[in-house]
Amino acid sequence: MDTVIRGARVVDGSGGPSYVADVALDDGRIAAVRTEGDGPRLSARHTLDADGLALAPGFIDMHAHSDLALLRDPDHSAKAAQGVTLEVVGQDGLSYAPVDDRTLADVRQAIAGWNGAAPGAPSDVDFDWRTVGGYLDRLDRQGIAVNAAYLVPQGTVRMLAVGWEDRPATADELTRMRQLVTEGLEQGAVGMSSGLTYTPGMYAPTAELTALCRVVAHHGGYYCPHHRSYGAGALGAYEEMVGLCREAGCALHLAHATMNFGVNKGRAPELLTLLDDALAAGADITLDTYPYTPGCTTLVAMLPSWASEGGPDAVLARLADDDTCARVRHTMEVEGADGCHGVPIEWDTIEISGVTDDALRGYVGRTVAASARERGEEPFTTARRLLTEDRLGTTILQHVGHEENVRAIMRHPVHTGGSDGILQGAKPHPRAYGTFPHYLGRYVRELGVLSLEECVAHLTSRPAARLRLPDRGLVREGYRADLVLFDPGTVAAGSTFEEPRQLPVGVPHVLIDGRPVIRDGRRTDVLAGRSIRRTPLNGR
Repeated sequence: MDTVIRGARVVDGSGGPSYVADVALDDGRIAAVRTEGDGPRLSARHTLDADGLALAPGFIDMHAHSDLALLRDPDHSAKAAQGVTLEVVGQDGLSYAPVDDRTLADVRQAIAGWNGAAPGAPSDVDFDWRTVGGYLDRLDRQGIAVNAAYLVPQGTVRMLAVGWEDRPATADELTRMRQLVTEGLEQGAVGMSSGLTYTPGMYAPTAELTALCRVVAHHGGYYCPHHRSYGAGALGAYEEMVGLCREAGCALHLAHATMNFGVNKGRAPELLTLLDDALAAGADITLDTYPYTPGCTTLVAMLPSWASEGGPDAVLARLADDDTCARVRHTMEVEGADGCHGVPIEWDTIEISGVTDDALRGYVGRTVAASARERGEEPFTTARRLLTEDRLGTTILQHVGHEENVRAIMRHPVHTGGSDGILQGAKPHPRAYGTFPHYLGRYVRELGVLSLEECVAHLTSRPAARLRLPDRGLVREGYRADLVLFDPGTVAAGSTFEEPRQLPVGVPHVLIDGRPVIRDGRRTDVLAGRSIRRTPLNGR
């Protein structure tokens, strides 16, 4: 054997009671799990004394924005130090494959706030791929800190086939989109994502999404939508996603599934009833959440969709026009823009978390309303200046969540964990560095919302089942040796809203393929991650 972990409290991911055992690893897999009295003690070339630490399968981040961070940051301690051994990227309908030269420039500009690397800015990433398979090959060729799976981004696909126009696709364009999704799935993507409050994906009608989901279902993937509203129209938006996936026969995974804004305070039970009814009728549904109340996105996402039609250059042109901006302001502040989930924007809930232009760093950590008061101007004027001078690259925290909703949803049997972690910006959301230890420390140990065994199942075996990974997510003989050792009595997120880049405590060891990625709380130089590609379904 390569390694034996002695005396661990095994929390095996099944949700069943934990137990003490020695666990042997060999050739990247779990070779033996032996409890005391169950035969002779295991021996190996290397011994790791768990000394009562909990041993669990590595955590799976079902909603990550590490698409470029995996390539530019081999250390990637933001995730590795949490015990994350697999991330799912390509989220919210916008990512970097499949693209051509034109759409690559557009998508780089559109999500610079998520990932940096805006066109014209210095970039430490060589975009030498154009296809999904090329991106996954690049991950494998370069070597990455943790494993990664990819979702075909529907907004990027629409960008390629239709452009940035707000209209239904033609028959030929829909055929092209179906082919692009097919190619991405055949090249290894595990499903398809959408960002239906982001352009251009939000311009797709239900029928168009249903047609694409039929392709996803045919290949055994799943659909992961950021749906059309988390605010005024939240329940209707959830109903649309459930209905279209049932019509398409497609598995559904609801991204960062919560109920936000004042209109949804205390309404999580209504969402859960909707899901329970669909599950009872045979629907295949899962969801993910992060254990915090504020959200995180880009400032440009708050604009009404009509103001974003045509792509980034068209948005900047509209922002330069006073008459158009007056209309934009009325939509946002009075009517409630679709980009802000149908709720009139409250500028004192919008905190600037990152900018791409260092000259604007003074705005970071302050709300738009506070900066406007200091400047003696209206908040919309401040927001307009930021969007223009930062060329749409500004990220924000949006303080609109409700703790009771967060707790109710995380208890649901189909719940999984997802950080939605944006690593870009001077003051990112602490969920990027702390989601998984925060679940274990805050919601297990301190609040008792979930038992330890139940929480670990939410973070391991349930997401592995959604991803159709037959040898991950459990501590079982023959399974991949992607493992985390943590101290249930001390594990906690080090990251806070004031100091969001602090690493967690109580997670001394993380292994991928049986190799130590974190040892004694420190990052090693091991790059054991690789692309995790879709398991073929019935030969497809």
